[in-house]
Amino acid sequence: MKIVVAIDSFKGSLTSIEAGMAAKEGILKAHPDANVVVKPLADGGEGTTDALIAGLGGERIDLTVTGPLGTPVNAHYGYLAEKNTAILEMATAAGIILVRESEKNPLTATTYGVGEMIADAMERGIRNFIIGIGGSATNDGGIGMLKALGYQFSDENGQDVGEGGQALERVSSIIIEKANPILKECNFHIACDVANPLCGKNGATYIYGPQKGVTPEIAAELDQAMNHYASVTSKFLHNDYASAEGAGAAGGLGFAFLSYLNATLTPGIDLILNAVELEKELEDTDITVTGEGRLDHQTAMGKAPVGVARLAKKYGADTEKAAVAGILHDITKETPKEEQLQIMTDGGIILDNVQEKSTKLWHGISGSVYIRDILKITDEDILNAVRYHTTGRAGMSLLEKIIFIADFTSAERDYNGIKTMRKKAGKSLENAMLYGLQFTLKDLSKRAMIIHPDALACYNEIVINNSTKGTAK
Repeated sequence: MKIVVAIDSFKGSLTSIEAGMAAKEGILKAHPDANVVVKPLADGGEGTTDALIAGLGGERIDLTVTGPLGTPVNAHYGYLAEKNTAILEMATAAGIILVRESEKNPLTATTYGVGEMIADAMERGIRNFIIGIGGSATNDGGIGMLKALGYQFSDENGQDVGEGGQALERVSSIIIEKANPILKECNFHIACDVANPLCGKNGATYIYGPQKGVTPEIAAELDQAMNHYASVTSKFLHNDYASAEGAGAAGGLGFAFLSYLNATLTPGIDLILNAVELEKELEDTDITVTGEGRLDHQTAMGKAPVGVARLAKKYGADTEKAAVAGILHDITKETPKEEQLQIMTDGGIILDNVQEKSTKLWHGISGSVYIRDILKITDEDILNAVRYHTTGRAGMSLLEKIIFIADFTSAERDYNGIKTMRKKAGKSLENAMLYGLQFTLKDLSKRAMIIHPDALACYNEIVINNSTKGTAK
């Protein structure tokens, strides 16, 4: 029997490989003859380098580079000799984790150290790169990185433009010929999980800039400077990636990789799964074990799945469907509103006036679209359970009711009446639905907030059904 174990890190407790090896140990105790294969798992973010080093037998290379503030920082990357590939996380050289809150300055923060890491790897003969670009402290359009690789950016007087976001508006000419010639031999695969363009209200500066210190006072100026930089880049390189998906990632670093280094941008998990050749390993596996260290909304696996499992078993729902819907019901809850709106627009959803104003409810709609269009799950019951878990609706299926109640009673909930709600859920779905809707409608009306028509329709249907049942008796 072949068993493949691919588990993400248990942050703060176990690395991906440590978790995988622990699972392997347990499996072999139960099945000593099993062929257990452990593969590292990561999404391209923090910990990816170390996971692949440990999982694929790579070498850790430590070095000192220029940090985001222009001072030296200790960084490292992984070297996979068999694939002649370097695994980098830009955050080790230019990450926001390296900058104190009081030190954040998008005008000067630089990606120069990222370029130094790449240059070091090239000097060692490495020609293939997998680079995660999440968690940056910068908004420099990747100019810092490119300068470290030999590109020269000059102002109208022929002087170097400097570092950081403040340099972008000064760019007048670009000397491409000075770039390291080895770059032409290199392949860059970038782990990127955002689709934002470089400029505009959905671009790098407006969407991700605030967490890096971009204030409303300088946002427009910085965005205009980024647009100017993109225009000059297009003039000298004869390409235009400013509107490309992911160009706005890491303060425009995605744009730099696309425009100057002919890189490909790929969702982090897909890139890593390909790197570890998991699909190939799964071709003849009997059992696959996966997981991650924490079940919460942030990982799209809220506490609600536990409640879903219990309710599905109690009320005779399809447990497999319930598990899928329970795990995925909040999959876009932490997704920025702008991205949720784009998901819904791309999915053909036209919001009505109430829906437009009720942004807290968007994740139900955007989540169902994401599950349908990206995850390719087409079961209407699952999709509806995700879509209506925040409001309810008239004519809910058993699965829809279970997801609604499970979300309402999940472990992290702490509102007046939660104990009563959980007791009712254990006795009657209908009574629990009614109690939950009564609580919601009362709370919203008390705060003079919008009440979604679906919630009212759901409430009315339950009241009418209860009245009818009472009459029948």
